[in-house]
Order: sequence, then structure tokens, then C-alpha cells
Amino acid sequence: MHPPSPEAIAAPDRPRPQSPRHLFLSFTWLALQGFGGVLTIVQRELVEKKKWLTPDEFLEDWAVAQVLPGPNVINLAVMIGDRHFGLRGAAAALAGMLTVPLFVILALAVLYAHFAGNPQVAGALRGMGAVAGGLIAATGIKLIAPLRRNPLGFGLCLAIVGIVFTAIALARIPLGWVLIFVGGIACGETWRRLGR
Repeated sequence: MHPPSPEAIAAPDRPRPQSPRHLFLSFTWLALQGFGGVLTIVQRELVEKKKWLTPDEFLEDWAVAQVLPGPNVINLAVMIGDRHFGLRGAAAALAGMLTVPLFVILALAVLYAHFAGNPQVAGALRGMGAVAGGLIAATGIKLIAPLRRNPLGFGLCLAIVGIVFTAIALARIPLGWVLIFVGGIACGETWRRLGR
């Protein structure tokens, strides 16, 4: 996908996955923790606990994973697996994200089909929406700090965050169009500033 960052090259003894099997087990554990989305879990596990990525690397890799087709966290897992062990690592990370969770989801689907008419079950599931929103908001706030070192400057980055939020949440512009226009402008301006 892309070569190790200069920080990773400068610190060869930095923590990293020990084998494709280790990648498989790590991403299986991540996937099993992340009902309703694993962004918050992935950031905490890969950056804060395992230290496989720095906050800046995570932000950069997550941005790439966001614009690629497919589920963001799957894209990120494949990128990390490929970076450390090539195709074997990418396959191991992908299998870790999908194999065991698939069986869990199938079992939950059977249970849900049986209990879906129960008002307490429906109410409990609606209540989890607030928890999911809080997890996403907390992760978004954590991702603001690395923007201070972005080539665009902190103020412009915050302005872009505001524009994207307004376009998607308030104006209801489809994500694809926002990525093409706002993302394209941000990429172009970053390219221009780095080229100076």
C-alpha cells in the first residue's frame, strides 16, 4: 500500500506485529469489540495500546481508508497487514476482521429474528444509538490533536472539518460529493504547500 513512515524507519525497535498470526488474532479481537463500528476501538488499540501507529500515522492511514471503496476499518486492516507482511499480512488482517465476527453476527441475526417483536429489545437497541454517537464524537475529538502538525495549519484544518460537518450533517450533501470537492481541494492545497 505505502512504505513505512520516516518515524517507523527512524525507530526500528518500535512495537510491531510479530507475525501474520499475531495480526489475525489482533484484528479478530478488534472486530469482536466493535459492535456498531470499530473506529474508537481501533484508534485506542493500534495507537495507544499496541503503538503500531503514531497518532499522525493513524490519522493519515484513516484518511486513506476513508476514501477507498469498502468498509474503512477493513481498508485500514489490509493496509497495516500489507505494510508489515505483504500479501500474507493483508490476508491475515482481513481474515481477522471478518471470520469470527461473521459467525457472531449470524448467531445474533438468528436471536434478533426470534426476539425482534419484544418492545424491551427494540428499546434497548434504540438506546445504544446514544452510546454509538458518543464513541464517534470522542474519537473525533482525539483525532483533532494531530491536525496541529498538518501542513495546512490547524486553523484551516478546523475550517475544513466545519465545512465537511456542515455539508454532510446539515446540508445533507452525499458523502461522495463532499469527498470529491472538499477532499480534492484539501489534497491540492496540501500538495501545493508541501511543494514549496
